[in-house]
Amino acid sequence: MKFETLAIHAGQEPDPNNGAVMTPVYLTSTYKQDGVGKPRQGYEYSRTLNPTRKALQDCLAALESGSFGLAFASGLAATNTVLQLLNAGDHVLAGNDVYGGAFRLFDKILRRFNLDFTFADTTDPESVAEALTPSTRLVWLETPTNPYLRITNIQAVAEIVHAHPNKPLLAVDNTFATPYLQRPLELGADIVVHSMTKYLGGHSDVVGGAAIVKDKELADRLYFLQNAVGAVPGPMDCFLVLRGIKTLPLRMERHYENATAIVEFLASHPKVEKIFYPYHTSHPQQKTAKHQMRNGGGMISFIVKGGRDAAVRVVEATKIFALAESLGGVESLIEVPAAMTHLSVVGSPLEVDPALIRLSVGIENKDDLIEDMQQALEKA
Repeated sequence: MKFETLAIHAGQEPDPNNGAVMTPVYLTSTYKQDGVGKPRQGYEYSRTLNPTRKALQDCLAALESGSFGLAFASGLAATNTVLQLLNAGDHVLAGNDVYGGAFRLFDKILRRFNLDFTFADTTDPESVAEALTPSTRLVWLETPTNPYLRITNIQAVAEIVHAHPNKPLLAVDNTFATPYLQRPLELGADIVVHSMTKYLGGHSDVVGGAAIVKDKELADRLYFLQNAVGAVPGPMDCFLVLRGIKTLPLRMERHYENATAIVEFLASHPKVEKIFYPYHTSHPQQKTAKHQMRNGGGMISFIVKGGRDAAVRVVEATKIFALAESLGGVESLIEVPAAMTHLSVVGSPLEVDPALIRLSVGIENKDDLIEDMQQALEKA
């Protein structure tokens, strides 16, 4: 089945008891067993597995061209669980433009457990090759990155990583692109991670995370950790994400249409110093983006002339773009990453330009969005 059909039907058969078309929300913590140690269909306790969560996990696996999906309570819960595949002394190579929450987890928490982290420019495959060490066990990519929207050639990096004697795992955070625009497992990644809070949910009403893999042995290790650590979503959260996924293809096309119009507007505005958008001609990795992504997505970053104060004036002046963290909802959002989502990287090599503004372009009328940006930039 094509993607649009999978988004609506994968993992979501009508209920066998009554024919309900929509996946039921199974609000139960435990399940009656047929005998001692004889659970029905593998269900014994909802931390381990819940029918609503299973439907979501199966849908995620299908959309990412994977074989096994795992849902978590947040994107960082998924990230943390993947990192728990490692042992003390292992080395992780990560991109030098990762989400602030991921950097905080890596640098402020997991280093205390004797994991070693290096941050490199993953847009240059040679930089990845040079940064690998004898103890590297995981390479962590975001593409597009948050917030500079840098693009990594997943296939090129996968070839380098898998040719290394240690055979490190390659994990790709696919939150910004979604499986509709990009499927890292098809390009050689071992693990795909999502914050389902963003585009997969799509309506800013749920928090969740996901990991998808092809390899059964790796999946079994992750399922063990999912159950042992217990950072799982509730069934209502899973239902909301499933509902959001059904319109993912439609939303991603509209996000792209609106983002393209706004990029064209920003590119000619005298108060905009620089634009970051994967499909724009000014983007240094535009060729790679067009090769591995269906379209440029709905995220835009730009630097406004006048520094931090000008950026603050702009984001506080919008009327349709809501000044808020997060992204990927049907409504448009605006923020200053250096002072908001990426505050944790201040003072580090990953520090974000304080004049950078990040837009999550929603699905409103594009003319209204451009008019809102116009009046806000007048206050820069």
